[in-house]
This record gives sequence, C-alpha cells and structure tokens, in this order.
Amino acid sequence: MPSWRRPKRGPGFDDGLMGVALLAGPANVIMELARPGVGYGVMESRVESGRADRHPVKRARTTFTYLAVATRGSEEQKKAYRRAVNKSHAQVYSTPDSPVQYNAFDKDLQLWVAACLYKGGVDIARVFIGEADDETADRQYREAMALATTLQVPAEMWPPDRAAFDRYWQEQLDKVHIDDTIREYLYPFAVSRIRGVRLPGQQALERFNLLITTGFLPQRFRDEMQLEWNADMQRKFDRLMARIRFVNNLAPRFIREFPFNLLLRDLDRRIRTGRPLV
Repeated sequence: MPSWRRPKRGPGFDDGLMGVALLAGPANVIMELARPGVGYGVMESRVESGRADRHPVKRARTTFTYLAVATRGSEEQKKAYRRAVNKSHAQVYSTPDSPVQYNAFDKDLQLWVAACLYKGGVDIARVFIGEADDETADRQYREAMALATTLQVPAEMWPPDRAAFDRYWQEQLDKVHIDDTIREYLYPFAVSRIRGVRLPGQQALERFNLLITTGFLPQRFRDEMQLEWNADMQRKFDRLMARIRFVNNLAPRFIREFPFNLLLRDLDRRIRTGRPLV
C-alpha cells in the first residue's frame, strides 16, 4: 500500500486535525523566526526559490511536505527529503554584514524549529480536542522526536520527556527576540498576505487572518510582534474555533487530512520522476 494511504498519528494531533493544523501555520512561522538566527537566516536566504516572501506557495508546499514526511513518511521518504533539505541548507549561512550569526546546519536552531512545530501541534489539539491524557500525550511526545531527527538533530538532543521539554521551552524563551526588521518581514505572514496580490475585501480578510494567527500565538510572541490581544478577542477566537471544529468533525477523513495526504503522494511522484523535492 502506498505510504500516503497509511494513516498514522502525527505528533501533537491526530490525522483528523491535519487540515485544520494549517490555521496555525502563520503563528508557527512567527514562533520559529522569533529566534534571531532563524529569522535572519530565512529573511536573508540565498535560496531564491525557497524564499517565503517571494514564493509563498512553494515555501508552504516545502514546509507542509516536511511535516508530512516527519510525522507520516517512510524511512525512504525521510532519507530522500533530508538530502534535498540539506542541499538547500548548505546555502544558508550568515555573512559579515548579517546582524546576527547563523547557519542552517546549527543543531540548536533546528531543535528550536522542531520544538515550535511540536508545540504548535499540541496547541491545535488542545483547541480542537482538549487536553490529552498522560499516556496519549507521552506517546505523541515520543513520536514528535521525528520532527527534529528528520534533519540533523541527534535523538539525544530531544528533551527526554514532556517535563524536560517544558523546561527547555521556558529556557529558550529567553532567546526569543523580534526586532523591527524581522517584525516587518513577519507581519504579512500574520495576515496571510501574498506579495503582489490584492483581493476584494482585503482589509477585512487580513483582520480575520490576524485574529486566527494571534489567537494561536503564546503571549510572549504576541508581545514581540506587538500584536494586541484582550478578553474580547479571545472570546471571538474561541467562538470561531468552535464553529470550525464543528465543521471539521463533519467533514470526510480525506478532507480532514488534506493537504498532507496528497503531499506524500506528490513526494513519491517527485522521487520517481527525479523532480526537485524542495
């Protein structure tokens, strides 16, 4: 049976939440790039085709495929995708003119990105399912290690349990900082604005997207992005998520797993035909 048809739980949320996980995508980008080494590494990337500000659709496909491979892919798919990502990462490193020093092969920064992805998955599950019991949460945490080890992070760097992860997360928050340059770069992600595209009702759409993005951000990251949040906005966010949860529960499984189910199928096709994977 093709790997894309084999359902498997992903870290932090089950297959039925794969589709709605996209709602938290912009918030997760902000969290990842809140570490200056990641933020400037992405913003100054020499990999033109992978720049999120210039090629958002392609960048989204690459990111979502990584999530699909790390959480549901076969070992063969993981190896192929790791090679492709490494090739791109080889071009991402700071120069003497960069405000901060960074390298895409920095295991500490890669661990931070993986931790953000896991944290985002847990937050999605909390919104759409509720708190997991300890046994489920522990299993999902062990599975989440693949988010790190699919790249260069050795298994021993992944915090050994959820309590250790919580300590790691709190320690890393001290390293979070979004300056004016990165904040300006990230704001279009917060409102899901596509460069060069103007839609009818653009401002209303951006306010709607900003509510979702800000709702999924922990308060520390809202503060760094200088995004307003209050009790009324929280109530609006909660009501909106309740409606989406109701619709998602009624949707067929294929829809609830979209686009991750198709991304693995596309990856197999790209490997088979020799097309670029990232």
